[in-house]
Amino acid sequence: MKKKYLWLLFTAAVFTGCKKLEQTPQSTTSRSAVFGSEKGLDLYANSFYSILPNANNIHTADNMSDYAARRDAPQFIRQGAYSPTVTDNTSASAYNLVALGPDWNWQWGSLRNINYFIANNTDPAVPIDVRRHYTGIARFFRAFFYFEKVKRFGDVPWIGKALDVDDPDLYKPRDSRTLVMDSIMADLDYAYQNIKTTTDASRSLITKWVAIAFKARVCLFEGTFRKYHTQLGLTSSAANFLNLAAAAAKEVMDKSGFKLYEGAGVTGSYRKVFSSVTPVPEEVMLAAIMDPGLSVLHAANWYLTSATTGVRFNFIRTFVNTYLNIDGTPFTSKPGYQTMEFKDEVKNRDRRLEQTIRVGDYKRLNGTTLVAAPPVFSYTLTGYMPIKWTLDDTYYDTRDLNTNAVSIFRYAEVLLNYAEAKAELGTMTDADWALTIGALRKRAGITGGLTAKPVTVDTYLQAKYFPAISDPVILETRRERGIELCMEGFRFYDIVRWKRGDLMQMEWNGIYVPALDVPMDLNGDGVLDVAFYKVLPATRPAGVTYINVSATINGIPNSQRLSNDTFGEVTWLNNIPRFWEDKNYFYPIPEADRTANPKLVQNPGW
Repeated sequence: MKKKYLWLLFTAAVFTGCKKLEQTPQSTTSRSAVFGSEKGLDLYANSFYSILPNANNIHTADNMSDYAARRDAPQFIRQGAYSPTVTDNTSASAYNLVALGPDWNWQWGSLRNINYFIANNTDPAVPIDVRRHYTGIARFFRAFFYFEKVKRFGDVPWIGKALDVDDPDLYKPRDSRTLVMDSIMADLDYAYQNIKTTTDASRSLITKWVAIAFKARVCLFEGTFRKYHTQLGLTSSAANFLNLAAAAAKEVMDKSGFKLYEGAGVTGSYRKVFSSVTPVPEEVMLAAIMDPGLSVLHAANWYLTSATTGVRFNFIRTFVNTYLNIDGTPFTSKPGYQTMEFKDEVKNRDRRLEQTIRVGDYKRLNGTTLVAAPPVFSYTLTGYMPIKWTLDDTYYDTRDLNTNAVSIFRYAEVLLNYAEAKAELGTMTDADWALTIGALRKRAGITGGLTAKPVTVDTYLQAKYFPAISDPVILETRRERGIELCMEGFRFYDIVRWKRGDLMQMEWNGIYVPALDVPMDLNGDGVLDVAFYKVLPATRPAGVTYINVSATINGIPNSQRLSNDTFGEVTWLNNIPRFWEDKNYFYPIPEADRTANPKLVQNPGW
């Protein structure tokens, strides 16, 4: 890992950074010192890694998604709170809501750095295959940079060269989505064909397999976006992208040697991928790796256990209901599921549920003592309190102390990309199902429906999430993607590409509460944990957290209520409306940038 930080010193001596297209780096050394040796190319190429999301970017990126209840409603989906001139600046913080990396908005500094490298990597003193390898890495990062831009803004200017201050392309208009996406494809094909690295024990470097896995990700996004966003007039090319996604994913599946990690059994393998200090080599393809010696750490524990730090991310009950029973049947097919208490509803379910939220016999180390750790209502808003990225030790809860690696690419996503592409094309076979969704569910301990694709629609999943979808294969593939990849930064843009933005208005609901003033045992250990009240009882059992669900508190509307007033599901923030409009499928171009370049046409509705 230390190697990746040397570029900071190296590039500081060679270039100054640039934020806007019109800013240019100033050379302070000869080109031959950089481009005349493989070592120089390697050090320069390390500067590109700053484009990747860091660990905090990833574990917080799903904070704005349909399954995330949080302390506040995101400004992006509050009417009148977000505009080209008044934006949600928290998106640029260490805890990104949606966009990842330093060029989260209409920023272009990283692009010039990449284009300068590509244009100048021509020194014949370096063997041509070595030069092509490093150009391949640069083009991977250019594709990564532009994919984030397209996801966020749609049409953007394609800049394939390092611009000088007098270049007219500094003020060019936005290019078509077709041109930009075709250019991204060309970059990724070049990267896969020319990157020589096929193995990297550290899981911190771009390899040939990361490049082709990224192509599968990009093509699935674009294929489904074009299929469902018919207003673009690009539906005729959707199938081509979906076929490319399937082919790229299959290349990884057949040739890379990666596989699902199963070494900790059905009760531990899934979470091991997210809690291991060193990336799990079987499954993780690229990761943000922590290094305490360099003070490179992340804050998942602090963020997901503190009532004052972060947004208090919680899952909602509607999403938790989509986790299957252990036999592969829908949980919502159980009679009385609507009124099951928390300690009962989480039993005999997809084993990923107990590795994603606090349930049952979950315990944490407190000092030297291992103690039961049910959901804590001083933090959780719904009762579905995440543990996916946390470490089971209270030591890590107080600031950015987490040492566990955070995956950026992993093999499970490749399987899901292949499965979804085949499902959308209508070409999914039973063998494809068993190889992908079946394998993921088998690791999660599910015993039924592993070898043959589904033929029956889950009416709950359809009604709550995808009413326009009648194909059970597409429905189940989307269920699996939501569960397997939750909290990994995919959900918002999955919703965007499926054109299901109105899911962002879903009620933030929580556990079922049978009655007021009756303390509940959340983990079934015989110890009472929480009670809900309107009038605080005079006598209260020790250790029980009391939650006020009155309509108002001191004359102010209360955000935490019960759905039926004195019983029912916990609800949160129903008094703050969230709105989704078609314009929200793209972010607005900041008005200051349009003032500087009037040729930039604003996205519709903004």
